[in-house]
Amino acid sequence: MTVLGENIIAASGLAPFFQLANADDIGINAPVNRKGDALRTWVRSLSGFQKEALVRSARTGLTWRLVSDEGAYLNGHDAAPCPLAFLSAGMVASFMNEIRALAEMRGVTIRKLKLIQDNYYTMKGSMPKRTMVGGAENVDLQVEIDCDLEGDALSQFLIEATYASPLNGLMRGQVESRFKLGKNGTCIPTAKAVELDASLFPDPGDQFAKARPVVNRLELIAPVGPTPKKEVIKGTASGGSSLSDQQDRRLNIGAVAEMRDDGLLDIQQMQYSPWGTSFRFISSEDGRAPDANTLISAGIGLCFMTQFGRFVSMLKLDLPDYRIVQDTHFSLGGATGGTGKAGEADPIETHVHLQTSEPDEIAKEMLDISEQTCFLHAFCKTDLKTRLKVIHV
Repeated sequence: MTVLGENIIAASGLAPFFQLANADDIGINAPVNRKGDALRTWVRSLSGFQKEALVRSARTGLTWRLVSDEGAYLNGHDAAPCPLAFLSAGMVASFMNEIRALAEMRGVTIRKLKLIQDNYYTMKGSMPKRTMVGGAENVDLQVEIDCDLEGDALSQFLIEATYASPLNGLMRGQVESRFKLGKNGTCIPTAKAVELDASLFPDPGDQFAKARPVVNRLELIAPVGPTPKKEVIKGTASGGSSLSDQQDRRLNIGAVAEMRDDGLLDIQQMQYSPWGTSFRFISSEDGRAPDANTLISAGIGLCFMTQFGRFVSMLKLDLPDYRIVQDTHFSLGGATGGTGKAGEADPIETHVHLQTSEPDEIAKEMLDISEQTCFLHAFCKTDLKTRLKVIHV
């Protein structure tokens, strides 16, 4: 296997995840907070499929730096979690937060709680023929719990808690993302992608390199070894399999979450298909680790950016530099925010900056195919359900 690009993540000497000490100096601001939380995510390509994201939240006021890589299935260095791992980790963290908060609101004592989640995606079609499409499927959530409730009362309680997650707003219904496209510093109209009715945001450029940590904490993300093998119908494991011209495969990214005694949430991501390394995430809503909305927002931006890399590498197109500025808007959680309502979200708004010698029509196609093959934009466009399985422990 020929690994793509340099392993910049490993060579940087920086912790993969850290809270920024100088976000104001870099110039990343949170969007206007119109629903409860508004997050601005900058993402840049580092090398090969390695990417770096900066995420600033209006609700917390914090900015996190996060990095992502791919495994052998995309000829990556496996130096950090894949983009889909971020969405899975953020989702299971959000579910955990809402379950615990709803229990507190209703006076339900939870003595033990473990969440085991499975996210599923599909990739079908031909890249040379431009028919390749990414898809998203319903989510499986197994809840292992010891609490005061049981039977139908417990099932209803858990259904209400999952609906209370802000991510519910992107799962329920069909949320069509909006885009602005910049090529070599000039705004050009989109083709098939829905155009955002706004001015193109400035390109973040090389501001990422100025990011400095409050504390360089290596323990916020760490590999835990190869994921246990699991049979996945149309699953993939072989080197470079995700770069094949014709595909009909199913992806399965898992997450196992338990609360630690210190109040931090421990999440092990499971890379079942395409098979690869599991990473342990630490999440928290109190600033000690990346919060759920930050992980979710980073995952969407990182996944979208990966599709640009796949398309141009498979079609041998010129795209030496590319970045995005993405805004996500979530309501407060129904339980964590005390609204008593199902979570809501606005369509994702993404400003794309491409540096390329290709003509405008090819730049537009880069955006269209990347949106068309992005698993997490498909996640937003698909009406999804969370299928619950409850186990009393």
